[in-house]
Amino acid sequence: MQRRIKMTPTRLLVLGYLTIIIIGTVLLLLPVSTKGEESASFITALFTTVSASCVTGLIVQDTFMYWSLFGQIVLLLLIQTGGIGFMTVVFAFWKLVGKRIGLKGRTVMQESVAAPTLSGMVRLTGTILVGMIIFESVGAFVLCFRFVPDFGWGRGIYFSIFTSVSAFCNAGFDLMGANGVEFASLTAYSGDPIICIVVPLLIIIGGLGFFVWQDMRENRFHVRKYSLHTKLVLVTTAVVIVISWLAVFLAEGDLPFGERVLSSFFTAISPRTAGFNVLPLSGEGSVKTVTIFITIVLMLIGGSSGSTAGGMKTNTLAVLVLSVFSCLTGRRSIECFGRRIDEDNVKTAAQFVTIYFAVIALGVTLISFFEIKNESFGMTEILFEAVSAIGTVGLTMGITPGLTVASQVVLAVMMYLGRVGCLTFMMSFRVPSAPSASLPMEKVRIG
Repeated sequence: MQRRIKMTPTRLLVLGYLTIIIIGTVLLLLPVSTKGEESASFITALFTTVSASCVTGLIVQDTFMYWSLFGQIVLLLLIQTGGIGFMTVVFAFWKLVGKRIGLKGRTVMQESVAAPTLSGMVRLTGTILVGMIIFESVGAFVLCFRFVPDFGWGRGIYFSIFTSVSAFCNAGFDLMGANGVEFASLTAYSGDPIICIVVPLLIIIGGLGFFVWQDMRENRFHVRKYSLHTKLVLVTTAVVIVISWLAVFLAEGDLPFGERVLSSFFTAISPRTAGFNVLPLSGEGSVKTVTIFITIVLMLIGGSSGSTAGGMKTNTLAVLVLSVFSCLTGRRSIECFGRRIDEDNVKTAAQFVTIYFAVIALGVTLISFFEIKNESFGMTEILFEAVSAIGTVGLTMGITPGLTVASQVVLAVMMYLGRVGCLTFMMSFRVPSAPSASLPMEKVRIG
């Protein structure tokens, strides 16, 4: 008799995103989804759906030039669902129809947004939905002051809404192909105050995390009452932004001062993990090599846990840095803001980073193998693309459309793992084992 597979919250989460990808792919395969006479190919529809639902932004066809209004709306819905989490959408629908949310549903929701406890799941869902509506609406309203003069009332309002949702969800999809240039992102607005301030602010807010929102809403300006998680996220985010902003500002010294200030601010934030760019990353007039390296580092870091962003997460980085600091200072425990950090957090962070880099190494190796005959793609471009995919960033050095189908499949898998979580995906296959006796302990040399 075969053993029945238990549907754990982790497995439900993994299958939930797969279901969204299947539905999105089917919709984008419809003839009505494209502007041309022919329907999209399967790999184009699949890759774009994975990128949208995993809020990445890597594309093989320009969003405005290739997809019809119907296709663009499908992408927008996928971005919104992937950004706030599909379980948040399910929770909202259950509440709307008056259905009681049981323990299993709350557990899946907890896994979906990486909540520390089961308590307050319904309240957290309300915070996410209200915050989403407020921030995206305000962002769209302000962006109208730039896009309406450029594209007219109807298209300008639509572009503002699309860009605001994409920025808040850290997706990086854009409709700037309307300017007649494919894959241009927001490079036409380098140095523009509205674009270079509003879009990064939406990215930051979406990348802080839903728990940070709730903590700040409940405690407001009483910073001492903030949880350790909130304090670590806010401090780490601020430090990373300031350092990277200064680094890009110094690197891109050829730009006029005003444009350099705004563009470097944008470039310091977007790689965590939005996918927009105002400075070209390849071709004529592209950014310096050091800016490319800074971008890769920022894509690796990403946003914060329980947010719309991907990457290793700022709190993971903070825990590992504090662990090293405690070692250097000779402290037996990891301390921060008057609290001791659980050793299990350090262990989990180390496991996550190890798996994260292993997936990147495997992805780069596979893409390099599949593109072995294509000498125009160097290691920098391939590494950049792989990190962008696993970090669900969406920035590109322009090689995605030219990759082979096999390489695009590798990137699609990496985008999926980046959104679901490499560790979460692996744990979904874990089978509980019988407890075993403790084995003798022996130390090994490290370093």
